Amino acid sequence: MPVPTDVEASASAPSRHHLLWRAVQRRKNPPLRRSDITVTEEKTVRKAVKAAALGNAMEWFDFGIYSYLAVTIGKVFFPSGNGTVQVLSSLATFAVAFLVRPVGGMFFGPLGDRIGRKKVLSFTMIMMASSTLAIGLIPGYAAIGFWSPALLILFRMLQGFSTGGEYGGASTFIAEYAPDKRRGYFGSFLEFGTLIGYTAAAGLVTILTVTLADSSMNSWGWRIPFLAAAPIGLVGLYLRLKLDDTPAFQKLEDEGSTSAGERESLPFWQVFRTQWRAMALCIALVAAYNITDYMLLSYMPTYLSDTLHYSSTSALVSIIIVMLVLMAAITFVGRYSDRIGRKPVLMAGSVGFLVLAVPCFLLIKQGGVVPVFAGLLLLGLCLLPYVSVMSASLPALFPTNVRYGSLSIAFNISVSLFGGTTPLVTEGLISSTGDDLMPAYYTMLAAVVGIIAAAVMKETARKPLEGSPPAVATKEEAIALVESQRS
Repeated sequence: MPVPTDVEASASAPSRHHLLWRAVQRRKNPPLRRSDITVTEEKTVRKAVKAAALGNAMEWFDFGIYSYLAVTIGKVFFPSGNGTVQVLSSLATFAVAFLVRPVGGMFFGPLGDRIGRKKVLSFTMIMMASSTLAIGLIPGYAAIGFWSPALLILFRMLQGFSTGGEYGGASTFIAEYAPDKRRGYFGSFLEFGTLIGYTAAAGLVTILTVTLADSSMNSWGWRIPFLAAAPIGLVGLYLRLKLDDTPAFQKLEDEGSTSAGERESLPFWQVFRTQWRAMALCIALVAAYNITDYMLLSYMPTYLSDTLHYSSTSALVSIIIVMLVLMAAITFVGRYSDRIGRKPVLMAGSVGFLVLAVPCFLLIKQGGVVPVFAGLLLLGLCLLPYVSVMSASLPALFPTNVRYGSLSIAFNISVSLFGGTTPLVTEGLISSTGDDLMPAYYTMLAAVVGIIAAAVMKETARKPLEGSPPAVATKEEAIALVESQRS
């Protein structure tokens, strides 16, 4: 009689010792109790979403006004002479903030896993508003010489450091508050805030450009958007301070002093060691998203006005309309991703950019209101899947106890390398090659990265966050979930 192999014995164990096997499995994965399931009322979730999204709007309002005023800032803060050099100097200063973002992520991210999401997000809000306000108060190069660009770089670095803890914390905050079945819908409001920030920045700059003479704009008009950051920051801070910390973080705190002590001793290098696979995937997803996002929403006004000599006012108006279209559709796509999954949505955006990037930029090069707007709108529709689901997809890559830190570090490394440098790299490629289709080729490269990342990531829609119990919207859902285990 043949002796069964280890594999055969293991495979036959459940059938031969059914009751014992079931007991072992139940011990490894004990059934959920009602108290294990997080129930968050929609009213509370909406308050959390509003507080997080307003901070994100503040962040991108700050960065948006800088990018939309890049030409003016070049004239105000850098020596007169070659216009291209002034623009490149302005874009280089724009990129400086992104170089320190990983440092901010390494500082604020692990801190948020130790002391809580709410405290860190409140502090980053204060830093963002203060540094943006300070930029609006710097005298120009004509008044104080090289101290002017030096102070600009300093406050841009403070902006970058503070925002290093903003997106990772805000997306974590919403993801940990949202019910599992609606994380895509609620998460989409974070990027809705991004678009509000960009749209408000573009709208304010457009109004100032139309109503003020060039001399007034260069003298004092450019300061107005930066000074507006202070009241916006105060409103965001007020909303964040009114909220409790996330249910997932509170459950971690309830685990006891030993667990809390372990979290306090976790340095950022250990986050790299334990989460490097998820962080590599996060970096790839964010690279694809940010290159395409900054290409359309940050660099395009400079490309249209400086490279294609298109009216700067018409360029801003066209982009504002595109962003309004994205705002109208973003929550619907986020909700749809809760039904079909994040992977198909992300894949659709990546394939769209790969196929349509060159045709879109060829349309834009034709000039005229209709071709330019059509090209921008098509690019915007390709970006829509990214902005709709990214803030729900990224937090789900990491376990709760290191989610804020892991996401902040990976996100900001990627943004630093690929996002904030997009305007500078693209302008440099055009200047060195003379090919004004370089933005399209760079976008296609990002799309290839996005396709690979979407293909290898695990589907996380409608599933609990790793390291957290299931989250539902009502007590009835929690009861039904417990009952379903008995069937």
